[in-house]
Amino acid sequence: MKKVYLDNAATTKIHDDVIVNMTNVMTEVYGNPSSSHSFGRASKTVVETARKIIAKELNVTAGEIFFTSGGTEADNLVLLSAVRDLGVTRIITSKIEHHAVLHTVNFLEKNDGIEVIYVGLNVNGTVNITDLEHLLRQSDAKTLVSLMHVNNEIGTILDLKRVAELCKTNQALFHSDTVQSIGHYKLDLQDMPVDFIVSSAHKFHGPKGVGFVFVRKHSGIHPIIHGGEQERGLRAGTESIHNIVGLETAFKQAYAHLESEREYITSLKTYFSSEIKNAFSEATFNGDSSNLEVTTYTIVNVCFPFESHKTQMLLFQLDLKGIACSRGSACQSGSQKGSHVLAELLNETDFKKPSIRFSFSQYNTKEDIDYVIEVLKEFAKK
Repeated sequence: MKKVYLDNAATTKIHDDVIVNMTNVMTEVYGNPSSSHSFGRASKTVVETARKIIAKELNVTAGEIFFTSGGTEADNLVLLSAVRDLGVTRIITSKIEHHAVLHTVNFLEKNDGIEVIYVGLNVNGTVNITDLEHLLRQSDAKTLVSLMHVNNEIGTILDLKRVAELCKTNQALFHSDTVQSIGHYKLDLQDMPVDFIVSSAHKFHGPKGVGFVFVRKHSGIHPIIHGGEQERGLRAGTESIHNIVGLETAFKQAYAHLESEREYITSLKTYFSSEIKNAFSEATFNGDSSNLEVTTYTIVNVCFPFESHKTQMLLFQLDLKGIACSRGSACQSGSQKGSHVLAELLNETDFKKPSIRFSFSQYNTKEDIDYVIEVLKEFAKK
């Protein structure tokens, strides 16, 4: 049976070079990077080399990059420390953020008594910048804005530079979950006054369980995991050397081939969107996700014109045919509530219809898309 993986927003296939380099490190570089002997120094060199490579690409100093277990930990570090160490009493976010942000913000609201305000959204799910500007000017309270760069379900893109400058003008801190954009977009952090961004290697063909957080110098962030003095005291625990070298390798590969891969994946998204409309004229794209001017080139979210009782069956049937895609974030795939993102954007009738997120990578082909379209056509006839 043919296998087609179109769930790259959930996680990606690990690049072959990543596996090779990780295996070499696991075999040959096994010292504790905190140890002073030669084995430890060799491991420390691996960690610091990776840190410098990431910092150079983002145009920041190596001292502003800290390794974590992934995006969720990094988001928690920023949000919790901002409230407990930086004096933030007010957070502006949106209702369509990843749950790594939403659930953490809700926790802080309940347990630390902070004020949480949700910025307005445009019809397509983009942030209403006028409303954000109004909210920033509304209060003198110490404020942190937390808005993701690329939405993981509908692919809408935030104007990072504009929001960062708005925050700076209004003396607010700015944190952006960039998990869906690192490895897919070039970011010059000297060109935009963002205070914190986060990343997860498995979103750009690296290993699971490793990521990083950028913390602007002199921000005052404190650790939320206590123990040793690893990561210059900000993140306790022996560094996962093989994962960090996997992150570094995937990161280098992503940016070395960024333009060619973006062009190729864009062509797949364009072709897929066209074929969907040809096959299902009444299908719609949630968040205007077929529009490359407002959404990322890797994600399309389709609302199919099928009866609501087919919602549960569609993913099941696709899976039976060897096709991997999703209803939304993989972190909530077991939930029966449906997508919190689409719940904010769709009316009740459309929300009951089957909506599927298809997300692409360099490993997909037009033949994959043709197969998916044929399977969808067969399903529609049932």
